[in-house]
Amino acid sequence: MIKSILFVTGTRADFGKLEPLAVAARDVGHSVSFWVTGMHMLDRYGLTKKEVARTGGVMVHEYLNQRPGTPQDQVLAKTVIGFSDFIAEHRPDLVVIHGDRVEALACALVAATNYIRSAHIEGGEVSGTIDEIFRHCNSKLASHHFVSSEGARRRVVAMGEPPDKIYVIGSPELDFHSGASGVTIEDVRARYDLPDGNYGIVVFHPVTSEAATIGQQARDLFAVLNASGKFFVVIAPNNDPGSDDIFAVLNSLPKDRYRVLPSMRFAHFSELLKNAAVMVGNSSAGVREAPFIGTPSLDIGTRQTNRAEAPSLRAVTASDGDGIAKFLSDEWGKRYARHDAFGQGDAAAQFVKIISADAFWMGDLQKRFHDQ
Repeated sequence: MIKSILFVTGTRADFGKLEPLAVAARDVGHSVSFWVTGMHMLDRYGLTKKEVARTGGVMVHEYLNQRPGTPQDQVLAKTVIGFSDFIAEHRPDLVVIHGDRVEALACALVAATNYIRSAHIEGGEVSGTIDEIFRHCNSKLASHHFVSSEGARRRVVAMGEPPDKIYVIGSPELDFHSGASGVTIEDVRARYDLPDGNYGIVVFHPVTSEAATIGQQARDLFAVLNASGKFFVVIAPNNDPGSDDIFAVLNSLPKDRYRVLPSMRFAHFSELLKNAAVMVGNSSAGVREAPFIGTPSLDIGTRQTNRAEAPSLRAVTASDGDGIAKFLSDEWGKRYARHDAFGQGDAAAQFVKIISADAFWMGDLQKRFHDQ
């Protein structure tokens, strides 16, 4: 029973979660393709569409839905139009979206209005800012749900979604981190021109509801990192409103203390994280991948509020200079046991088992609220 499965990706982050599922679906014989848009298409963020194109045995379709600075509502509108045109021509059996981005929302809406089966990855989670709103909207639009935890499953059930369409598989990106990356830390240092010695990782994204203060938050954070005297690898922020203010701070950092990268290959990032002394910022990698790997992480601000707890994870505000300094002093170079609250690194195997069953493809696509 070969099916046409289309994965929608708009950022380097969601591609890291979707790639293991797509490769597993490809390997069992399904026809797999990617619809590539969003940050992937922009030079400023590393033109990461090239990462998607490296995936063998899949088709890739590209769509430019924005320029730097395009407001999110316009991105939403443009993506709806572009994906609607694409769907009218190709009409896959299943559209797979991830999480909380505006591109995912647009494609979930198009799939729902065209009665095309869709699967939402990592719904039912809580976090800060408008991301959580988008995520819950995607859950209501999708026909099937692949969630990362029992807590997420309960939230999707509470939204009125049918329990028999909700599958707990864990976080797919952990599949990649659970095994060998395929590169060495020496390979990483050579490719990205990193010096020898210990380093921390920093990923600090805009918070859409705090765009007016995000620049000051970045200045506060990096002031403490500067004072620490330590070396940091900084991955550039995403393209949400407020990113220009963060880039202004990054552009002023001393080059002997920081290596600022627009993006990294996934294998290289995995190896970098496995060998890092700490991770700091507000990326989901800090609350999910870092605890799974055992790297101490410090969550800054509200972007990931209430999303996860782990022994290796701490949380402070950007203005809490003493708290940030204490974390760097106390946690630098520590290692923790693997935290597996979001899975064991076998999400892809579970995903293909579920979609390979006839029952997955049965039933109509008329959405109904299921009272509990």
